[in-house]
Amino acid sequence: MVMVRFMDVHTGMQGITEEALKAAHQADVDIQADEGVDFQKAWADPDSGKVWCVSEAPNADAVRRIHERTGHPAVEVYPVPLEV
Repeated sequence: MVMVRFMDVHTGMQGITEEALKAAHQADVDIQADEGVDFQKAWADPDSGKVWCVSEAPNADAVRRIHERTGHPAVEVYPVPLEV
């Protein structure tokens, strides 16, 4: 299976704490194998309510499905084909 790196964006998470970010990330990790996704890292800005996640997955829909199932749907999912 070909894996592609993705960056996804969540909004509306104002006030998110480090503990809540860890819990949300772990919820994704706990079921990521169902869709063949590997969630690698997450960042958050509590003031703006934005959260960003990096993963490798077979496609963007797999990333979306995991986030939807864990209750924090991504508003945008971008492939990241180049990295330096």
